[in-house]
Amino acid sequence: MRAAVLFLLLVLAGCASTPDNINNACSVFQQRDGWFNDWYSAAKRTERSYGVPVPVLMATIRVESGFKANARPPRKKLLGFIPWKRPSSAYGYSQALDGTWAEYKRATGKPVATRRSFADAVDFVGWYHYRSNQKNGIALNDTYNLYLAYYAGHGGYARGNFGSGTRRAAQKAAAMADSYARQIRSCGL
Repeated sequence: MRAAVLFLLLVLAGCASTPDNINNACSVFQQRDGWFNDWYSAAKRTERSYGVPVPVLMATIRVESGFKANARPPRKKLLGFIPWKRPSSAYGYSQALDGTWAEYKRATGKPVATRRSFADAVDFVGWYHYRSNQKNGIALNDTYNLYLAYYAGHGGYARGNFGSGTRRAAQKAAAMADSYARQIRSCGL
């Protein structure tokens, strides 16, 4: 019995580890395809639900968390060296804020969804991008503007509240989505 529990814990720990080559969609999906953790199926399910292409979903998560299940923003430093508070409640693959995650769970009827679950996180990203389309009129394949709205919020996007750092991150997300789309076509997914 003890060996079975240890085996299960090791398998589940492997599910939460960061893929080796996060800049290659085929590699990410190949590493996360299996009984416990089928990321491609989760991403395709989200694409079907919300109309957001898989490369856009994956690029958003890549830029937000680098595919780290427990990602958080770095802590601020008190007096320049004492770890202090984090700048936001962003957490998990999607880097969703506490309030936005709670809204997602209510709106989708998924009360047990967690930000550490890739399937839940990719569904959240699809849901949020779909809402950006509905609220801000952003095309579902416009990675650059979807990312700006994702980062700044729908109201912040409408007001143009984003600086050069956010624009660079949006450019990175758009370039990554283009790269992921080419890779996915080449590996036949």
